[in-house]
Amino acid sequence: MAGAMLRGWLDGGLDPRSVTVIRPSGAAVADGIDVVQALPADGPVPALVILGVKPQLLDLVAPDLAPMLAPETLLISILAGVELSALRRRFPTPHTIVRAMPNTPVAIGQGVVALASDTVDDGARARAEALMAPLGLVEWSDEGLFDIVTALAGSGPAFLFRFIDALAEAAADAGLPADQAARMALATVTGSAALASAGDESPRALADRVASPGGSTRRGLDILDEPEGLVPLLRDTLTAAILRNREMAAAAR
Repeated sequence: MAGAMLRGWLDGGLDPRSVTVIRPSGAAVADGIDVVQALPADGPVPALVILGVKPQLLDLVAPDLAPMLAPETLLISILAGVELSALRRRFPTPHTIVRAMPNTPVAIGQGVVALASDTVDDGARARAEALMAPLGLVEWSDEGLFDIVTALAGSGPAFLFRFIDALAEAAADAGLPADQAARMALATVTGSAALASAGDESPRALADRVASPGGSTRRGLDILDEPEGLVPLLRDTLTAAILRNREMAAAAR
């Protein structure tokens, strides 16, 4: 995810010389970006740090990184399920810590980035928001709702990708060549999402515009709208993701 964010920033004009990536392997990331295996103890104090490791690795990197940070360092974490209180116990020095939950479309500047912080520093919050703005929609949220936001926006692309595949598979099962079904399903979802974004009508209203009374679309919507149809399926899907986020939060406390 950190790599997807970096691609979005670089494509948006970020100077690669302003970025240092800490990567244990030392492998290159992109042209012009300095990659180090660890921050030098006598190096400059970082103005901004984005914590982008797997949540399970937090306690491996925190002891070495925490002493390098200053009160003015803005620390942004994209670790799913790791609460601000857990971050503050491991990084006590920075005044401002921000939790961010991006999704993979940030790589093309069309993502969602949810932010949460316990700081009252409007300047630091504005810096965090401005940093994320080139990546897509940026929304502040109460941290108590972050597990829901993570399930919706963070995990949502995966759920939508599954829907695209399922739509194509259903068409193929009905007799359409599989490759053609895949192309048409993807183009249908892409165009429909663009239409929903461009217009003033709700997705529900747009669906009703497609569905003539007694027509084939309406018959299909009747299946999706059944009591055990699409809404309860997605409710169960989000609930499973929410509960897993809460488990990860408990493990990081």
